Amino acid sequence: MAADKKVFRLSEVKSHNDAKSTYLIIHNKVYDVTKFLEEHPGGEEVLLEQAGGDATEAFEDVGHSTDARTLMNDYLVGDLHPDDRSKKTYATNTGPTATDSPSSGSSWTGWLLPVGVALAAAFAYRYIVSSSA
Repeated sequence: MAADKKVFRLSEVKSHNDAKSTYLIIHNKVYDVTKFLEEHPGGEEVLLEQAGGDATEAFEDVGHSTDARTLMNDYLVGDLHPDDRSKKTYATNTGPTATDSPSSGSSWTGWLLPVGVALAAAFAYRYIVSSSA
């Protein structure tokens, strides 16, 4: 990839803004996602909305998995020119998410709380039925 790597001006990236040629900027790197449009799990519309521009914020807001971040390397075509780079910083979510790991912090409460409520209701029902007989 190093030999093919190119430096893109923002104006050049902006011209790749439709389904025939779709470029995205993510963290000041330029990706040609044209061939990925039909494969994108969120649908091609999501990518086309960002086509030709900086999609970093949208990309990070979704919280893409580690696998998605690795797959991005297949579509990397170059870097954004230093004069056109965004100065804004974004928190990257590279750690496990609730969809990546069933043992992550908040996922256990998703099933533990309903199970606890169901058990409490079952014991209350048994107590009421046995005391009224």
